[in-house]
Amino acid sequence: MGEVEPGPAGPLEPPEPPEAPASRRAAGIRVLKKNMKRNGSRNCLNRRSRFGSRERDWLREDVKRGCVYLYGADTTTATATATTTSLASDLHLVLCTVETSASEICAGEGRESLYLQLHGDLVRRLEPTERPLQIVYDYLSRLGFDDPVRIQEEATNPDLGCMLRFYGEKPCQVDHLDRILLSGIYNVRKGKTQLHKWAERLVVLCGTCLIIPSVKDCQTGKVHILPLVGGKVEEVKRRQYSLAFSSAGAQAQTYHVSFETLAEYQRWQRQASKVVSQRISTVDLSCYSLEEVPEHLFYSQDITYLNLRHNFMQLERPGGLDTLYKFSHLKGLNLSHNKLGLFPVLLCEISTLMELNLSCNGFHDLPSQIGNLLNLQTLCLDGNFLSTLPEELGNLQQLSSLGISFNNFSQIPEIYEKLTLLDKIVMAGNQLEVLNLEALNRMSHIKHVDVRMNHLKTMVTENLEGNKYITHMDLRDNQLTDLDLSSLCGLEQLHCERNQLRELTLSGFCLRTLYASSNRLTAVSVYPVPSLLTSLELSRNLLECVPDWACEAKKLEILDVSYNLLTEVPVRILSSLSLRKLMVGHNRVQALPVLVEHIPLEVLDVQHNLLSRLPDTLFSKALNLRYLNASANSLESLPSACAGEESLSVLQLLYLTNNLLTDQCVPVLVGHPRLRILHLANNQLQTFPASKLNKLEQLEELNLSGNKLKTIPTTIANCKRLHTLAAHSNNISIFPEILQLPQIQFVDLSCNDLTEILIPEALPATLQDLDLTGNTNLVLEHKTLDTFSHITTLKIDQKPLPTTDSTGTSTFWSHGLAEMAGQRNKLCVSALAVDNFAEGVGAVYGVFDGDRNEELPRLLQCTMADVLLEELQQSSHDVVFMTNTFLVSHRKLGMAGQKLGSSALLCYIRPDTADPTGSFSLTVANVGTCQAVLCRSGKPVPLSKVFSLEQELEEAQRVKGQKAIVTEDNKVNGVTCCTRMLGCTYLHPWILPKPHVSSTPLTIQDELLILGNKALWEHLSYIEAVNAVRHVQDPLAASKKLCTLAQSYGCQDNVGAMVVYLNIGEEGCTCELNGLTLPGPVGFSSTTIVKDTPKPTTPSSSSGIASEFGSEMSTSEVSSEVGSTASDEHSTAGLDAGLLPRPERRCSLHPTPSSGVFQRQPSCATFSSNQSDNGLDSDDDQPVEGVITNGSKVEVEVDIHCCRGRGLENSPTLVENSPALCPEEHPRGLFLGIRRQNSVNSGILLPVSKDKMELQKSPSTSCLYGKKLSNGSIVPLEDSLNLIEVATEAPKRKTGYFAAPTQLEPEDQFVVPRDLEEEVKEQMKHQEGRPEPEPNEEGRTELSEEFDTAL
Repeated sequence: MGEVEPGPAGPLEPPEPPEAPASRRAAGIRVLKKNMKRNGSRNCLNRRSRFGSRERDWLREDVKRGCVYLYGADTTTATATATTTSLASDLHLVLCTVETSASEICAGEGRESLYLQLHGDLVRRLEPTERPLQIVYDYLSRLGFDDPVRIQEEATNPDLGCMLRFYGEKPCQVDHLDRILLSGIYNVRKGKTQLHKWAERLVVLCGTCLIIPSVKDCQTGKVHILPLVGGKVEEVKRRQYSLAFSSAGAQAQTYHVSFETLAEYQRWQRQASKVVSQRISTVDLSCYSLEEVPEHLFYSQDITYLNLRHNFMQLERPGGLDTLYKFSHLKGLNLSHNKLGLFPVLLCEISTLMELNLSCNGFHDLPSQIGNLLNLQTLCLDGNFLSTLPEELGNLQQLSSLGISFNNFSQIPEIYEKLTLLDKIVMAGNQLEVLNLEALNRMSHIKHVDVRMNHLKTMVTENLEGNKYITHMDLRDNQLTDLDLSSLCGLEQLHCERNQLRELTLSGFCLRTLYASSNRLTAVSVYPVPSLLTSLELSRNLLECVPDWACEAKKLEILDVSYNLLTEVPVRILSSLSLRKLMVGHNRVQALPVLVEHIPLEVLDVQHNLLSRLPDTLFSKALNLRYLNASANSLESLPSACAGEESLSVLQLLYLTNNLLTDQCVPVLVGHPRLRILHLANNQLQTFPASKLNKLEQLEELNLSGNKLKTIPTTIANCKRLHTLAAHSNNISIFPEILQLPQIQFVDLSCNDLTEILIPEALPATLQDLDLTGNTNLVLEHKTLDTFSHITTLKIDQKPLPTTDSTGTSTFWSHGLAEMAGQRNKLCVSALAVDNFAEGVGAVYGVFDGDRNEELPRLLQCTMADVLLEELQQSSHDVVFMTNTFLVSHRKLGMAGQKLGSSALLCYIRPDTADPTGSFSLTVANVGTCQAVLCRSGKPVPLSKVFSLEQELEEAQRVKGQKAIVTEDNKVNGVTCCTRMLGCTYLHPWILPKPHVSSTPLTIQDELLILGNKALWEHLSYIEAVNAVRHVQDPLAASKKLCTLAQSYGCQDNVGAMVVYLNIGEEGCTCELNGLTLPGPVGFSSTTIVKDTPKPTTPSSSSGIASEFGSEMSTSEVSSEVGSTASDEHSTAGLDAGLLPRPERRCSLHPTPSSGVFQRQPSCATFSSNQSDNGLDSDDDQPVEGVITNGSKVEVEVDIHCCRGRGLENSPTLVENSPALCPEEHPRGLFLGIRRQNSVNSGILLPVSKDKMELQKSPSTSCLYGKKLSNGSIVPLEDSLNLIEVATEAPKRKTGYFAAPTQLEPEDQFVVPRDLEEEVKEQMKHQEGRPEPEPNEEGRTELSEEFDTAL
């Protein structure tokens, strides 16, 4: 922010003592100034430490106290250098209260006025009675902050200046000043000849004229005015930095002006060139924070159109609104968005006005004098609070356009009957509840009626007399349930989307287009048959059949009946000789009719039906078919193209994703040589013949993902136009020859079996994105990586070292992320994924969609997790910390968030602190259109709210009440359809950053979490998304699949999906036995389970002595049934003496057992099968003896007893204070030795059998060795059945396993399956033959007791 100039000399005025009288306090401490040099730092305002202790104490006494940052006037200069230097050249910190007025601050600061700038845009002068601190507090409250203390804290943050800033002087940018007025004293010569001498004069360029006084340094007396519209401005070659200004016409005059510098010369030339290029005399002074027009503008008497939009124009000023009548030729005046409050009556004296725009000024009524504007033709009054119109408005007989949208009218004004030149009623966003068609019958001149976004519930028709005048009607976004417009016999176009219509009745005499999507229609009646109908949209309704009258429409070209309940497509529809586009997707159609005659159909969408085949004559009869989408059906084959040597097919886009197609369909594709886009993802292809691909030379995009392909044919090199290849989630082991293609841009070969890449000497310059993630066996050499260095996006797996600590991996969840740009050239979607968040006891996932900008999603990706971590330190309430995270992130966007916006979704998983019987809780917050869906027991559970005008009625009402203008494409001010976003601060208060927050406890039934942006959920339903990925083993492949499905279903925009697999089961509890960090008495900490790693790691200071072998653990995240609590300060003897009688926290999965009773309970470690749910590993055909299978779980019954063992002296010491465990053969079964030492830091358990180093990392997790199973667990391939549970000895503990007797029982044996006996014996021999290392002095500790645990 730069340095801060010290305040005026003198000490800081001390805060008033608390006992001071209220009157004295109001006068004494409302305005305080801090000496910025008191702390010896000129940059002390850049951090929170900018406040001294006195100021902080004073603020804490009352939440109504605060501070205001007062900026100087030079903070917004044009050049970047000047901005950096002067940003804080005159920055003062003013301590005040919410009662402090602007006049008091001005008196204390020696200022005339205070100015307020919102969102880095307009600057307005504060009224003397306005209270700056109260303005700040109100602004923060509207953003979403609720806590007064937090509001006070946020108000002291200087980053707030990007949204709200106070100035002691009005800031003006140089370029703005140039556009308003240019002036200076220069040498001037009149005429083109050199007879006149050069004279020094004041030269002013304002409006459309060049103004030159006759007397030097004087603006009174004779003034030369040179109109420039249509004139010329030319360079004078004989004199440096000189311009010749000439007026238009036969008697044109010329003035030569000589400038001193090149910069001045260029400024004048640039501005004058704009003026002379105009056809009419137009002056645009919009968005300049003007309170009055410049004085010199009144010299431009030829002005015909004056634009003063988005200013703060005042009435009674020398250049205020009351003086605009001086423009005698003014025909058009735009005063919208000036917040006038009262209609300027003197405007009614400008009799020449033909166009007047007064939108968004807060008018509640209009004066009767408006009837004096007899020449007025266009009057715009949108976005005000008008409920009536004056009768005098009927005098404006030339008025042809009247806009009164987004006001408070409850009925159509009767004045429309008198204004006979009006042909449109534009009343969108008002409060109409009843539409009286009888009133419209009396207005025979009205043809268009726009009453969208009202509260219409009924239509009233008092008689049967028809109306043949109305041709267009817009009834979108109302509350109509039944609509009968059969009396409108002249109706040509009807919009009635997003109502609650069940029945619709229309007249078909003149009907041309009908849009009735997103209703509940079961019947649509049109009589007579609409012979002129060309477009019919009935999607997202409850229709069970296509209306008969639609089949008889002879000119119907577009029919959309998708998302209905259709079971068949009528033959007359498909055989229509006029139909060019047919959309019947998302229905229940089982078969399409056979085509007999040739049809002109060009676009056919039959996705998401029950089709098992397409008509055999489809391609031979529909020779104009360019687009076919038959995805998400049950197609097993494709019809052949037309017979003959040369195919006549013009098919260019073919989408066949998610069917049952096999290799037999590939030869059929050869009959479509003009194919540009081909999607065959998620089918059953095993090969793609090279000879067939060779003939598809026009291919530009090929998607073969989700099949069983092992190779991509080498003939793909003949597809010279190919720019996108997606073949993820196959079995491809050989890298395809695609790097020779001249136009290749995007290549996705993730989740395959690639081992190496053969690359050419030079890569194509067009290659932008190469995705190789999920290829576990792929090893890239440094030379290859260097070759790929120029690629914009290269995605590869990061190979962890075998000795990597396991603390970076969570057992409870794993994620996969996919982002695809689609047909746009940039990716505006970013994602956040932190599997181990807040010291490893939680996770954070997020998706951010910037729509058309990529800057904000990346900023949020980098900052939002840090903001959440900070907010967690201040509050544990989910709504509070999530809301504040979004609001603070909104502030941190800074200047980038002023004009740009982004949807945001954040999911936080943490131990459930509210419910002690639960495990984890999931908190989801979102703004915009990004959504999260939880899969619970195979069913989708939506967790987000879509903040858009179309889907959230309450938000639409809020935006309407704040008088935002919603355009016909349902966008706020024509910018965005979202009502809540991060950023876009210039649309405040219509667009807010306050999120929707929901929390839900996670249970064992919760399988996965899906996060996606708008494009994903527009093309995939919740249930389809869940069903598509719940049986996919790899979360990366799952997320890829979702994006591929969205693209094949019609998505052309950026799409992003994240899939989080949840493993919240028996091992996911939060009781203290499982080692999650929980608050407790001093000296006690929770246990930690150590993963069975290939090499031992140093334990933490508070680690338990229990582990569950074969499952994935980290040293900070726990997943076991057995554990112990250790003290950081007490010795082992102290533990033996007994623990403090503190109640132990248990979850619902592990209730506290009764003391003194040994309980035999099975160990239930959840390891799902790789292929099925029968408990078998993918390599096993029969159940293994000794292992109980139960669904997807593998359960091993084990009784665990603590007894004195032997042979522990052979256990090697590996690390300091770490015991060594060595299994040995025993006639009674397997034993695991546990060495307990005095140090409480020795709680680590070594593996019974060493993990195989050759095991490869699963692509679905970040662990090193193991196989990913369907429930997210990781187990070694060979050790998936070697499940051993070990309990630590704790003799004084009278709960659970620790109450076991010390003797062995005959049944306490671990039964080794026959097929594993030899392997176990070899492991035992290997362990017995291991030599005993010499223990070092540092690691030598005294053994207090030795125990064996019999299994």
